[in-house]
Amino acid sequence: MNDLETRAAAARPGALRRAAPALLGYAAVRGLGLVVLALWSEARGKSAYTLLTARWDSLWYTRVAELGYGYEVRLPNGDVHSNLAFFPLLPWLERLAAAVSPLSYADGGFVVSLLASLAAAWGIFAVADHLYGRRAGVCAVLLWAVLPVGIVQSMAYSESLFTALAAWALYAVLTGRWVTAGLLAGLAGLTRPVGLAVVAAVWAAGVAAFLRERSGSSFVGDGSAVPAGGARDGSHAGPPSGAPRTGAPDGAPPSPHAPGVRLRRVVGMLLAPLGAAGYVLWVGDRTGGGLLGYLDVQAGWRNGFDGGYAFALFVAGRFTSFPSALAGVALVVGVALVVWLHVLCVRRGQPLPLLVHAGTVTALALCASSYFGSKPRLLMPAFPLLLPLALALARARTRLLAAGLGAVAAGSATYGAFWLNGSGPP
Repeated sequence: MNDLETRAAAARPGALRRAAPALLGYAAVRGLGLVVLALWSEARGKSAYTLLTARWDSLWYTRVAELGYGYEVRLPNGDVHSNLAFFPLLPWLERLAAAVSPLSYADGGFVVSLLASLAAAWGIFAVADHLYGRRAGVCAVLLWAVLPVGIVQSMAYSESLFTALAAWALYAVLTGRWVTAGLLAGLAGLTRPVGLAVVAAVWAAGVAAFLRERSGSSFVGDGSAVPAGGARDGSHAGPPSGAPRTGAPDGAPPSPHAPGVRLRRVVGMLLAPLGAAGYVLWVGDRTGGGLLGYLDVQAGWRNGFDGGYAFALFVAGRFTSFPSALAGVALVVGVALVVWLHVLCVRRGQPLPLLVHAGTVTALALCASSYFGSKPRLLMPAFPLLLPLALALARARTRLLAAGLGAVAAGSATYGAFWLNGSGPP
């Protein structure tokens, strides 16, 4: 079975039927969020659609789509905000949508994000279903939908597009479709700087596979084999221990030693970094900054990587007065929760590419030196962190699960409307 054949097998009509409950549940949650946002915005005399498509980063993306690169804003303090900081895939799709339809660039961004959010939900379901079963897959998608900043998934931002590419790239790695994984990782690298996380996941799995071949081990920790039972239909969420399924049933990808498998793996690994590397090198050439040109562009936004020092100072600063101390406590609890979830993923034997992806996304988000209010949305692509919670929820009774997630969805929709009508995403 070659890469094209396995892709065709994954795209069979039954795959969509299997994912339908997750996609319908996701659409319901996001629809609730949009309705609450519309009502809240109307009460405040604002346009919900403008908040979704023509504020904050959305404006920068549409300017790239309309005018191309080269636009910049010089601030009184000397900082230079250049649109070269924004990767090109979303603007390209906005331009394509405007070229083939009567949509504006902003409309195109909104449509792309809506479609990409559904693709992301399907990809998250595919990964979770592959590892833990259908019920856990549905829970994983709903957990991603009800994140407090989940409204960003419906904005003309690149988070949904990136998460869709990342999820399907990881699924391709888990099922041994190396060329597909490399192509999707390359596209993810054209979407956001954190595309590095998807590249790292593909490379980690590829290197692990090569090492496993050399040692002659049957270890499957890279997750590049179809689990026992494949994508079987069942009400159980997986093994009681929470460990990913393993094994090589009928329909699994060919053996790592089969002819052509190594070549496809190498091709996938070589394709993976091309998107991010190509854009970074192009920016360096355009700015005259060489290999460090993109870092200079980010420095103009006062954004860099300092190991979390600036963020730690920011959190510590919240404890200087009582009202802000509550926010400081919330930040500490939030960071501790993220770290605990990653440790839990490691302890439960989550496949290596998922651990690498989530770990890299988390490190880049928490260790960035600026835009501290953006960190919750920057963490959204780290969806593997939700899988232990999804596995636990999958064992709950359906009525209790529906009531609990429904209440959280209502809270998320309310917070999203409040947030966008207030400070909103930085």
